[in-house]
Amino acid sequence: MHKAIFFDDLSVGDTFESLSKTITEAEIIDYGWRYDPQPFHVSKPEAEESIFGGLIASGFMTAAITFRLIQQSNGFQTTSSGGHGINKLRWLYPVRPNDTIKAKMHILSLKLSASRPKFGNALCKFDTFNQNKTIVMTMESIWILKCSE
Repeated sequence: MHKAIFFDDLSVGDTFESLSKTITEAEIIDYGWRYDPQPFHVSKPEAEESIFGGLIASGFMTAAITFRLIQQSNGFQTTSSGGHGINKLRWLYPVRPNDTIKAKMHILSLKLSASRPKFGNALCKFDTFNQNKTIVMTMESIWILKCSE
């Protein structure tokens, strides 16, 4: 377990990297059936006939795994208090079975909450890379973090 990172530990320009995760075919199909049942996420034969030429992970799966990787690879598990949403989300390159992804998070801006002074809002940019160092997804969101006491 990493040392907890609180809002007031952060500075604009800080960067955090994650551990990596290999995405399996079974995970892609399971997530697809549960949450995004488009043919190229759930059926190998139909995916092969699609514009992608094979099975690909849902972009929402990639986003969820990215957030999990950043949170678990650093000290945010006990200080994260939700978020205000995603401002920008772009899927740039498909994630395929057996791709290994990892993420990098950049702190773009910091603002102490006016209504809840024990919390702060961190505007974060996430870049997700595959094993070839190709950026597969970018995301910008506002993360709510606890302040240290």
